[in-house]
Amino acid sequence: MNLTNQLILANGPSASVLEWTDKVTNLAYIVAALLFILALAGLAKQQTASRGNRFGMAGMAIALIATIVKAVVASADDTENYNSPVVTLLLIAVAMIIGAAIGIPRARKVEMTGMPELIAMLHSFVGLAAVLIGVNSFIQKSESTEPVAGFNLGEIYLGIFIGAVTLTGSIVAYLKLSGKIGGSPLMLPGRNLLNVLVIVVSLVGMGVFIAAGIDNPALSWTILGIMLVLALALGIHLVAAIGGGDMPVVVSMLNSYSGWAAAAAGFMLANPLLIITGSLVGSSGAYLSYVMCKAMNRSFISVILGGFGADSSAGDDRDYGEHTEVSAEDTAELLKGAKSVMITPGYGMAVAQAQYPVASLVAKLREQGVDVTFGIHPVAGRLPGHMNVLLAEAKVPYDIVLELDEVNDDFGDVDVVLVIGANDTVNPIAEEPGSPIAGMPVLKVWDAEKVIVFKRSMGSGYAGVQNPLFFNENTDMLLGDAKQSVEAITAAL
Repeated sequence: MNLTNQLILANGPSASVLEWTDKVTNLAYIVAALLFILALAGLAKQQTASRGNRFGMAGMAIALIATIVKAVVASADDTENYNSPVVTLLLIAVAMIIGAAIGIPRARKVEMTGMPELIAMLHSFVGLAAVLIGVNSFIQKSESTEPVAGFNLGEIYLGIFIGAVTLTGSIVAYLKLSGKIGGSPLMLPGRNLLNVLVIVVSLVGMGVFIAAGIDNPALSWTILGIMLVLALALGIHLVAAIGGGDMPVVVSMLNSYSGWAAAAAGFMLANPLLIITGSLVGSSGAYLSYVMCKAMNRSFISVILGGFGADSSAGDDRDYGEHTEVSAEDTAELLKGAKSVMITPGYGMAVAQAQYPVASLVAKLREQGVDVTFGIHPVAGRLPGHMNVLLAEAKVPYDIVLELDEVNDDFGDVDVVLVIGANDTVNPIAEEPGSPIAGMPVLKVWDAEKVIVFKRSMGSGYAGVQNPLFFNENTDMLLGDAKQSVEAITAAL
């Protein structure tokens, strides 16, 4: 054992060791922050997404190692317990082993259909961590003899508030996305006023909490407890009031919340990297929510106050006539004579795990000289970029996967459109004022010469709205499991 280790274990680290450790840690944090920014930049495009992931993993590895080293060295400053660095390292190791034992098996077996609810569940952990860190920080400051600034108390209060909203909101999102509770919005009387009232009461409580400080612990803990209950209730109500059609936005919104919760935890822990990382996640999640709301012709505030499907319980009693059905063999014959085919996938493709058969079908058609492209709606599925990830997983070429704005004016030149598991994103009722999804940009597949819709049944989509596309003269329904249907078409080809 060298002299430095002996000094750390016996007498605590010297000032020079602590200073050197802080400098190295801050340098490591700067490198990690730059890697996180490069990761976000890489994830902006499919072609560079894999590289972006590697940047992110490298940044996180550097951040973890630097933080662990700093924690171990700092713990040695307690000269009353020469073994504290060892205890600190063991506690960190135990926590990481427990997390890995739970996380790795879950990550290995999760399907893409289960990613939205898994992400929502992980967001709840971030919220819980922010709440626990906030409570622990206040306990430590209450036991300290040093004066506590009002700004620090405000950090604690806001950190707990944001964390609590993220915690319960993410749990409700997980329950909705996993189908454990219904997707329809909770419509409480005066729900908007309730939300505003909770926020106002919480803001007043923050003023009282800062004024009371550590000199009046009974009042401070009472205010903190009341705020915690209100914040937990607010998180439940915010997400419960959002309808099924807006759930992709909810996922990105909760991602933003979890980022701000992490940033608040960074302030409480005086960890600059956590502040930077949380701010990156929070701001990028907020911007993604804005982009998705714009794609749905929705305001972010309207999504928070209640989503699509709020009025859909009344149903649509119009008679659209009878639908017509087609077989896989007839669809194959239709595709043989087509010059251009566009595929518009949705959540049904993810549920059926049909992305690999779809990729095989695309390869077969392209071999026969058919021009095949994909039209991707920004909110197709239940996760931002859900369809893009599935198609990339199945090795579909990036250059034929196009966004709504790139294809929506081209459907009139398409011979055949295959709608695989999509519903709300191809619903022409969105162009009717007053409909539950009025104003939402949709893929205008009905302009094509022929439309084949792959669905399990004639049921409505996630927003609970009937789709008149299914009854159009140029539309045929191929009912059944999408994966089996696509495989049958490929076999017939």
